[in-house]
Amino acid sequence: MSYSVSREELARLEPEWRALIPKSFVRNAFLTPVWLRIWWEEFADGHELMLLAVRNGRELVAVAPLMRDGDRLCFAGDSQICDYMDLTLAKGTEDKVAAALFRALSEEPWRELVLWAIPEYSPSLQVLSTAAQDAGLKVDIQVEDVCPGVSLPATWEDYLSSLSGKDRHELRRKMRRLTKGASVELEELTEAASISAALEDFLRLHAASRFEKARFMTDRMKRFFRRVISALAEEGVVRLYFLALNGVRGAAVLCFAGERELLLYNSGYDPSFAPLSVGVISKAMALKRAIEDGKQRFDFLRGAEAYKYDLGARDLNVYRMVIRRT
Repeated sequence: MSYSVSREELARLEPEWRALIPKSFVRNAFLTPVWLRIWWEEFADGHELMLLAVRNGRELVAVAPLMRDGDRLCFAGDSQICDYMDLTLAKGTEDKVAAALFRALSEEPWRELVLWAIPEYSPSLQVLSTAAQDAGLKVDIQVEDVCPGVSLPATWEDYLSSLSGKDRHELRRKMRRLTKGASVELEELTEAASISAALEDFLRLHAASRFEKARFMTDRMKRFFRRVISALAEEGVVRLYFLALNGVRGAAVLCFAGERELLLYNSGYDPSFAPLSVGVISKAMALKRAIEDGKQRFDFLRGAEAYKYDLGARDLNVYRMVIRRT
């Protein structure tokens, strides 16, 4: 059968898109119809959504969530709040999907196609580049950012042993100091109702921890966070952790759970607890919980902050592919 491409409405496509996600090579919260719908409702700002569906006969095999910005096409999203982007693409269809997409795009007016935040392990990098060049287009691929992460061993002790001597000593020292003279608890919230009820505490700690975070968390962004986290919690993928000292929530870590990984999306802490290193310890304890839950990777997502490497992270590149008509 031939591969066909059509523009779709999100509401109509969503059931099929959801069914396709488990067959895709790259899967995370950012690449779901729930995320796109809420982001679009909050941040579309007059852009035109180009939601392309690729079918083999009647079977949906790929979704390309694009938007138009003047004479430029790009992924529908925002690099400030979307750490990974990609096609939702059924395994084994990559080459035919890429060729079909560029046949369809050849009939659209655009000067530049910007595909950003594609993880290095995605097959999209190679197949889209090849298909674009076969269509006579110019392709430029550059590293856009890094998403440091830790490959998780079977036990916490194995993880500690994997750290450098200095980093292991520092982490243990900070954890001993935190627990000296205080009752410390890692509170894990997984149910949608409890997560929604605790979101204001998370937002408060997020904004309090740094000036840049307070500036980022505008009223509009708060509304987006409340909506998207509540919706994803209903999907069962949100893990919200609070580090409580003597019953007081002093730090928060917001994560998305995948089948084999835990993604640290955002965090915050009360500056009055900063001398006790609650920020880094709350992240270490979330990582410990990921090990206990049998996850294989803890992903710190975008940014090369020093604490990530202190906790043993290694870089994973995300790429920006710019395709131009010559």
